[in-house]
Amino acid sequence: MPSDRSKQHSNYEQLITETEPQGWLEICLEFFCYFCLIGFFVYLLVVSVVHYVANSPDANIRALNLSHYVDVPLTYFPKEISVGCATSAYQIEGAWNTDGKGENIWDHLVHQTPNLIKNNDTGDVACDSYHKYKEDVQLIKYIGFNHYRFSVSWSRILPTGHDNVVNQAGIDYYNDLIDQLLANGIKPMVTLYHFDLPQPLQELGGWTNPLMATYFENYARVVFKAFGSKVPWWVTINEPRNVMVGYSQTNWTVVLAPHISQAGVADYLVAHTLLRAHAKAYRLYQRDFKSKYNGQVFITLDAKFYYPKSDSWEDKHATSRIAEFEVGLFAHPIFSKDGDYPRIVRERVDYLSKMEGRSISRLPRFTLEEIEEIRGSSDAFGLNHYTSIVVSDAGEQEESQPSLLTDAGVTLSTDPSWTTGNSSWLKVVPKGMRGVLNYIRLMYNNPPVFITENGLSSNSGLQDDDRIRYHHDYLVEMLLAYYVNMCNVIGYTAWSIVDNFEWSSGYTARFGLHWVDFNDPARPRTKKKSVMFFKQLLATRMLPDVPFEVNKTLAHPKNSSSLEFIKQVIKNNQP
Repeated sequence: MPSDRSKQHSNYEQLITETEPQGWLEICLEFFCYFCLIGFFVYLLVVSVVHYVANSPDANIRALNLSHYVDVPLTYFPKEISVGCATSAYQIEGAWNTDGKGENIWDHLVHQTPNLIKNNDTGDVACDSYHKYKEDVQLIKYIGFNHYRFSVSWSRILPTGHDNVVNQAGIDYYNDLIDQLLANGIKPMVTLYHFDLPQPLQELGGWTNPLMATYFENYARVVFKAFGSKVPWWVTINEPRNVMVGYSQTNWTVVLAPHISQAGVADYLVAHTLLRAHAKAYRLYQRDFKSKYNGQVFITLDAKFYYPKSDSWEDKHATSRIAEFEVGLFAHPIFSKDGDYPRIVRERVDYLSKMEGRSISRLPRFTLEEIEEIRGSSDAFGLNHYTSIVVSDAGEQEESQPSLLTDAGVTLSTDPSWTTGNSSWLKVVPKGMRGVLNYIRLMYNNPPVFITENGLSSNSGLQDDDRIRYHHDYLVEMLLAYYVNMCNVIGYTAWSIVDNFEWSSGYTARFGLHWVDFNDPARPRTKKKSVMFFKQLLATRMLPDVPFEVNKTLAHPKNSSSLEFIKQVIKNNQP
């Protein structure tokens, strides 16, 4: 009986005998199949590497450091990016009590406590745009801007704040302004709320009152009905974080109406109501107006870029925390996949509230229905970006008055090498633009971003070369974010078309592309040099050739990696 080994040998010989030699065609076909298979795996590997590089924070850090290598294609403005300018009602309109307009919180503040405003300035006349809006439209047309962002005064439409009394003169004014814009080829972007709450509503508690969300929805309905057929873009609320600041006035160097000192309590109540109000207005438009008018509705958040003061673990974590407290407080409930407040914000405020002996947290809680209503309630990420900040860990803190900064456990400062605008808070850090766009891309799945404000206050008069440099360098970084990092930028808006009332700075901080003589009752406008910068940009769709230098203005602070904190923020929100 043959052994198993001999059987195996016999079978192998039979296999060899029965197998015919392959022809050259079969050999080539087999080689081609192997080649295709190997090529497919190489393709998958390359795609995976490219995807990782494009989405890696470390890769973006490396890219940021190469941003001074700018070639001509990167200076082209695609037509998909709308370029425009912006203002707000209280800052330019004047006519504070004309044609049935009611009193708002800024009217009340500047009249009752004029010493809080530089030179006792008021917005009673401002730029007198209520009477000069046709002239302003021509200024916008001359430059060639694609869109004009302005705000509607709640008090001009609803003098008492409630929708049972509608001021037709206010409706007529904004209808004519919008018609003028459209007739001159300019798309209107309308902001529903830009800091000017009707005073009667403030006397009911303002934004700390939960009913304000419903009042805002009612106001939005009136405005959507009046102008919806003509307006492609709506901003619900401008800079909700700064609305909070008006209720937490611990630092009087920045005065914002209604100028209430209830930090750590009122500000979180305000944030809670603002998010609910925004969502109600958004859902209202989607439900009752979207099918007819097909406009886009979004919120505008102000966002600085945050640099850790050192490479220490503590400073990096502090940087991630303040980003969540200042930006994530509003962005996370709307743009994250889970909704609700950032986990680190909830945990810290709850813990500190308990340590203070409180029976409930200073940070309110959403119902499950409210979380769902707020989540996804924005067609784009409206972004106001002006400057950057340096962050360090505050360490162990003694008992102190609660505030957002103490809750976050951070200390804020600036880099001494940064150039300062005419406003002390405005440090010129162009790379922050690219940084914050990448932060939004990485944190919130690359939503469409409409930059709704960016600009420089300058005392250089008509020859505003510093403003030209500012816009140029920030736009370079925006275009690099768009082309290199694939950030989904859909619009850019310069602040502002004219000098205007700059809140507690009065008329001393000039952001305009046009000089306004506030000593002349006629409020004449005069072009500044920066007008021609934007006119050339819009005529050619190319960024004008301003000498591009790697200097202190463009440098990162020492000992800090620009996007390092984003990785930590992402970790903080992982379950």
